[in-house]
Amino acid sequence: MSSWRRLLPVLTGLVFVGIWYAVHFSLSTEERYLLPRPDAILQAFSDEGAVLGSATLNTALGALCGFAAAIVVSVACALLLSLSPLIRASLYPFLMMLQMTPIIVLAPILILWSGPGFLSVTIITFLICFFPLVVNTTQGLISTDRNLVDLFTMARATRRQEILLLRLPSALPYFFTGLRIAATLAPIGAIVGDLYAGNSAGGRGGLGFQTIIYSAQFKMPALFATAFAGCALGFVFVGAVIALQWRLLHRWHDSYSRTDS
Repeated sequence: MSSWRRLLPVLTGLVFVGIWYAVHFSLSTEERYLLPRPDAILQAFSDEGAVLGSATLNTALGALCGFAAAIVVSVACALLLSLSPLIRASLYPFLMMLQMTPIIVLAPILILWSGPGFLSVTIITFLICFFPLVVNTTQGLISTDRNLVDLFTMARATRRQEILLLRLPSALPYFFTGLRIAATLAPIGAIVGDLYAGNSAGGRGGLGFQTIIYSAQFKMPALFATAFAGCALGFVFVGAVIALQWRLLHRWHDSYSRTDS
């Protein structure tokens, strides 16, 4: 049964490719360039391999820096928000404002502040990743089992011991939920940031910048190849988070123990 389950994604992918070819050939000759064949996209990967590889690495670096900064800042903010309901009531509306401000509006401001290029891309990625991380981590910190909190109080544990030994470990499942969401958003944020605030100077252009170039040149197979490169980058980020989550939680968290049984 398990071997069949491993084959299901492959079979689904083959069906999807077959449908893709069917849709392509059902279009008129003039329209077929809008949906290039999968083999044409693979050929574009070969033809544009060096350019796409460099752009993917640049996007990955911006996504990783913004993602890492979002983790550090969000955990610090979550610890602050978890201290008191009054602090949460005071600061949470401003976090919502930050989340709801459109990136397309912030991008020109960031360009004026820090200039186009890597720094602006990193900041945009940070802004996109920050909110789901801080919300989920805060929820985990304030959702610690009340009986365990009372036990720590009876044992005269200090506030620092309570946070480090109880609240942070208990918040890990919530934190990883936010981390998986942020890992999905990080490459998207870097690509969007590169689209609006990127710069190709010094070979630092990313996938967003290549999207602009291929779109202007009407290179549809290369444009699809760029999209698939961004998708693959997202899989790498999410896969790394899932591996880390399993490493830290599989020995004690209920979700893994139920799966193992």
